[in-house]
Amino acid sequence: MASPVRLRLLPRSEYAGVNRADPIRYYYWPIIGKYYRLRVELCISECSGGERILEVGFGTGLAFLNLAEKYDEIHGLDLTANVEKVARAHLERGLKVFLRQGDVLQMPYPENMFDTVLLISILEHLQPTQQILAFRGIWRVLKPGGQVVYGVPVERAFMALVFRLMGVDIRRHHFSTEYDVSQAAERVFGSGHLKNIMSPIPPHRPVYQVGHFKKE
Repeated sequence: MASPVRLRLLPRSEYAGVNRADPIRYYYWPIIGKYYRLRVELCISECSGGERILEVGFGTGLAFLNLAEKYDEIHGLDLTANVEKVARAHLERGLKVFLRQGDVLQMPYPENMFDTVLLISILEHLQPTQQILAFRGIWRVLKPGGQVVYGVPVERAFMALVFRLMGVDIRRHHFSTEYDVSQAAERVFGSGHLKNIMSPIPPHRPVYQVGHFKKE
């Protein structure tokens, strides 16, 4: 069973290299911040450790402090983050980070390179027809026996309402459901396992899903 993890956060002012749309501020909010942190913590808990991890969509590098406790090297791929600023903030703390600009659909890495590929709130932004391509690319860069760990929202009316209260129309940004993602993962990797984070408000339905699949 995966060990529980508590997300190690830097002071908010020390995160750099992302635009104003990045959700980093939400992690420090009361109540909502707890559930933002919980989704990252659950994903990190599923990461089994090893030599190298690739985080796709690393943003500010929010998970890097925790990942450095499990992996020798942290590699990152992100479409929009300023890789130099994010890398500098973590290299100064002694972390081995290797960051690149790029897309999960065209990953610039050789075969069999990583022990783990991690994607937290990334895959829902792809179209359903792109999910298979994404997972085939992930499978290619994983070592035999390696794992992919991902987290995606379970879109419900409650979640859409919460985002609207924060000034975001989430339906303009999320194109794939948790079902689209898990079905694509199963087609490429075979069986895996899924865990849900439940809503704090009755009837306590799932609001976030974490998937864990292995390359056999």
